[in-house]
Amino acid sequence: MRTPYKDEARESNAGAVPKVSNVLDVLDQRVFDLGRAIGVTSLLQSVWVYDRPVDLDGLRQFHDHLQRGRLSRGIEQSPLPFGRHRWVASEGPSDIEFVAPARPREEFDSWLDEQVNTPLDCEHGPGWHLAVLPFTDGGTGVSLVVSHCLIDGVGLCEALADAALGRDVQIGWPAAGSRGRWKALWQDTWQTVRDIPVMGRGVVAAIRLARRSGSGAGAAGAPGSPTTSVTAPAPVAASVAGSGESMAVPMATVLVDADEWDARAQALGGTSNSLLVGLAARLAKRGGRVGPDGCVVVGMPVNERADGDTRANARSSVAVRVDPELATADLREIRAAVKQALIRHGEVPDEEYAVNAIIPLLPKRLLGATSRASSPNGVGSSNLGVVNPAAGRPDGTDADYFAIKVLPHLGLTEAMLNRFGGTQSFLSGRANGRVFISAHSYLPGRVNTNDRLRQDLLSALNDFSLTGAPL
Repeated sequence: MRTPYKDEARESNAGAVPKVSNVLDVLDQRVFDLGRAIGVTSLLQSVWVYDRPVDLDGLRQFHDHLQRGRLSRGIEQSPLPFGRHRWVASEGPSDIEFVAPARPREEFDSWLDEQVNTPLDCEHGPGWHLAVLPFTDGGTGVSLVVSHCLIDGVGLCEALADAALGRDVQIGWPAAGSRGRWKALWQDTWQTVRDIPVMGRGVVAAIRLARRSGSGAGAAGAPGSPTTSVTAPAPVAASVAGSGESMAVPMATVLVDADEWDARAQALGGTSNSLLVGLAARLAKRGGRVGPDGCVVVGMPVNERADGDTRANARSSVAVRVDPELATADLREIRAAVKQALIRHGEVPDEEYAVNAIIPLLPKRLLGATSRASSPNGVGSSNLGVVNPAAGRPDGTDADYFAIKVLPHLGLTEAMLNRFGGTQSFLSGRANGRVFISAHSYLPGRVNTNDRLRQDLLSALNDFSLTGAPL
């Protein structure tokens, strides 16, 4: 697995501010450039629910530490059209939004959807937004929406825990524009020269992936093939054109008792992770999102974040083929497949990651066209594992409910979603004695609503004899 740059380091308040490279990792560059090219934004949303009023002073301290932690940065584009972008100090942190008047708790989901549409800009700021909604019954809901360009799920959990514990991650990012144009041109040109060897390897990897895809190996979930390589039924995807208007993709989040979840995984011969993969496959089957052999290819991010890692997205990915019919009766096959995929991932160079090195060389128009042409329908299953308990204490005390929601790419149109064959992805983690499961899903030619997805998700859990409760 790829390791962070050697000069990246992390120190607490007690240490000196470390010197780190502020050049974006190639995956972070890809996430940013691809979003700009096709006009979409990927987000994460942390959600806390208190059955009582929140401690506002504690929440303000939490907000202040977020501003001084891992989220205290933005992206400065290179003056070169093919240059690597850089991390700089954030220019525009947002204030806490205190919503008034109070709303019924039944309107919480709708309010969370409103928060998702808060304008964010990881280049000029703000790249994240914290908001508080009082309930008419005396409880409180809290939302933090953050751009995926700034951080991934694992990094977000660490950022939340650091802020709740009052730990500031001192990096000392340079101010935006501090290099000056000529110095920036020289530095970025030299960086490109240094990147030539990895770019060469990226070209070779791209050719191999293209040949594998053309031969059909990618659709079979071969090593190195896209992890989101599941296509929806072709007749449905082809028959629905769709509008060019941006649309909201349905989302749902449910909570399952952690002991019940573990007991069921053990009874089926699996693990928490293999149970989540099986659940993703069952939900996919309900929408007809299966291959000719009746199987589903489930893509799983692999966390590669290490101590001192300053990447926003420190991950790679693997894919496994799952029979959703067998998943509810026996998880041993899925468990073995996941284990083998991870072993192979550690032994074989990650060609998809290598391809990221050539992204800066592609014109933005070509980058967008390539994405639209090669982004098949995908099923994702991301497991954050056990979340640091401090992440569930934004006001300094334990929230009654906590979850991190996976959010679809904002800016996607119906036409794009139909062309991709739709989308489905899970994000799960364990906190406060519960397993939260957040999903988004869109299936072409079908009724797509939050309520429909929630019912499908609860029904898929029932297939495993599990009971879930909406957040």
